[in-house]
Amino acid sequence: MKNEPLRILVAEDSPTARRLLVEILRTDPALTVVGEARDGVEAVELCQRLQPSLVTMDIQMPRMDGLDATRRIMTEVPTPVVVVSTLVERDIQTSMAALRAGALAVLQKPVGPESPDFEADSRRLRDTLKAMAQVKVVRRWPERTALPPTPLELPTSGGTRPAVLAMAASTGGPAALYRILSELNGKDVPVPILVVQHIALGFGSGLATWLSTATKLTVKVADDGEPLVAGTVYLAPDDKHLGVTTDHRAQVSGAAPIQGFRPSANWLFRSVARTYGQASLSVVLTGMGQDGLDGIRDVHQAGGRVLAQDEATSVVYGMPAVVVAANLAHEILPLGQIARRVQALFQPAGMATP
Repeated sequence: MKNEPLRILVAEDSPTARRLLVEILRTDPALTVVGEARDGVEAVELCQRLQPSLVTMDIQMPRMDGLDATRRIMTEVPTPVVVVSTLVERDIQTSMAALRAGALAVLQKPVGPESPDFEADSRRLRDTLKAMAQVKVVRRWPERTALPPTPLELPTSGGTRPAVLAMAASTGGPAALYRILSELNGKDVPVPILVVQHIALGFGSGLATWLSTATKLTVKVADDGEPLVAGTVYLAPDDKHLGVTTDHRAQVSGAAPIQGFRPSANWLFRSVARTYGQASLSVVLTGMGQDGLDGIRDVHQAGGRVLAQDEATSVVYGMPAVVVAANLAHEILPLGQIARRVQALFQPAGMATP
């Protein structure tokens, strides 16, 4: 039935934290807690037995941690998983790995009602669970040795060589970015890379650290005013817009959110279009909603090139879908072909792609 509440399984080893989570969820009639797991083994077993709408997953648990439990769930009984983590560095890195394993989002573990932000944080948690429970997840098979990429006829680049690469993503983005950066690994990247990824507050720096394990490129959170250097990946800081100035420096801004987002893909793409014009290359990756559409219009009008991830490889075909529907994408590519296409566009006209 459409009006039935979403069935949530809470996996958390701390009785105090588990009780707090359950109470936060029970205040919303659209959510019902159908099970509580004290460790990863119980989480997998209860997920198989109860078939919940979504699992909230702790990271550090006895017997089986949240990463391994997420892997098992995505292999055996695919179910939306939202990681609820502390901001301890070790937990953040494991949370990022869980996103790569198929978890949809990561949120900071709520503190008690004594916190002045308790109500806002609780509302954000409930809203995120309701949104993520609607995502159709697919079975993730255990990782094996990577197969060679499927051959793809790549059109010749032509036009202006890109002088910047701007990428934006939301749900499913961390894993997509990890894949792209790993496939650019060790290759000459003759431009700076600017990235907006929608992620919960407190996880931006950890995301940069985790992505740096995928590549030999330098990955960092952008500092306002720093010169943009080729071969460096600049991530938008927590709750700040990322753009670029006319003299090719990073612009970090606390300006108002755009359509509810800060950082905003629209801000990034508009800024890149203004500064680089025809020499801009923008990539719209998996994500819920339509952040980035207006900025991509500016890139298109400025003569820049736009790539969009395809539906089949997107965790959520929202952000790329609206760009494709508006006829603004020059190419629509599966995730596994994006790095190769970007690399081809970096080559001087007439050169063969390695």
